[in-house]
Amino acid sequence: MSALVQGLRRERRRRLALAALSVALLALLLLASLCLGARGLGPGTALRILLSPLLDVDVPEAQRAVLLELRLPRGLMALVAGAGLALSGAAMQGITRNPLVSPYTVGISPAAAFGASLAILAGAGGQALGPYLIVAAAFACAVGCAAMVLAFAALRGVSATMLVLGGVGLTYLFGALTASVQFVASEQQLAAIVQWSFGSLNGITWRELAVAGVVLLLCAPVLLAHAWALNAFAAGGDETAAALGFSVRRVRTVVTVAAVMSTAAIVSFTGVIGFVGLVAPHIARLLAGGDHRWLLPVSAAIGALLVLAADMAGRLLFAPVIIPVGIVVAYIGVPLFLHLLLSSRHKGEL
Repeated sequence: MSALVQGLRRERRRRLALAALSVALLALLLLASLCLGARGLGPGTALRILLSPLLDVDVPEAQRAVLLELRLPRGLMALVAGAGLALSGAAMQGITRNPLVSPYTVGISPAAAFGASLAILAGAGGQALGPYLIVAAAFACAVGCAAMVLAFAALRGVSATMLVLGGVGLTYLFGALTASVQFVASEQQLAAIVQWSFGSLNGITWRELAVAGVVLLLCAPVLLAHAWALNAFAAGGDETAAALGFSVRRVRTVVTVAAVMSTAAIVSFTGVIGFVGLVAPHIARLLAGGDHRWLLPVSAAIGALLVLAADMAGRLLFAPVIIPVGIVVAYIGVPLFLHLLLSSRHKGEL
């Protein structure tokens, strides 16, 4: 018994150390993201600008505008997007017991892409409120897709298999609809649609960051509060969860809705970033194990690190050309993911 208690304490200390390391890496990477760019800033200058509202420090207005209006909202949106997509992916994988499930593979991101494409085809891009109309259309289609998945599953009972199969079918449907819109779009509209579908953090504003951040702050506690239920699903499926007193239908519906709302709020502003929700939970599972009390927050940290690193690489590697983060995240995430898979000593966990 003593050995078991000591082992549990060691594992808890290891996970706490992993959480502290993740927070430190996020802070360092965010500071580096604020400093690096066409107009280089030293870490001391960046910190003085960040603290200037509190300490009344005099800093050049040009540097303050670059950091506070361009780089800081972009960097924070990278953290919000990565954390939200990874958290949603981990929750959906847990609720369906399927390691291939992510917000992209159940149709949420393709639906958002179709909504944005439809708005661009309707001429929203040329209007004063165009960006907001595109975001609204993307969000509406993403939520509509989730409603269709849940309605489809409800016809036969809200089972994991029905959720996955319904989502896969809708992924193909919205992919075909988006392709149809691209086929009839003008050259200018086609360029805008393709640019949106790449997934980018260019031009992120504080207002957009606030909306996505608030939705994530509302949805994340809901997902974290269901960690024990997700552990029960992972341990033995619906029967085990029901035997332990969890309402299978209610838990699955609440977790799915929270994950979908978080994803929809993010991809509506950033475009499709499809890899994070799939791979970040797997990396977190290799590092922190399968206990969702740890898996969910570590997945969020891994996702935030992945998107922030990808955005920095996209801004710096081929400057002044900026590569969309949706493309770079796959180039960074796939080698890291494969390396962890091949070097892991916990292969049985996947």
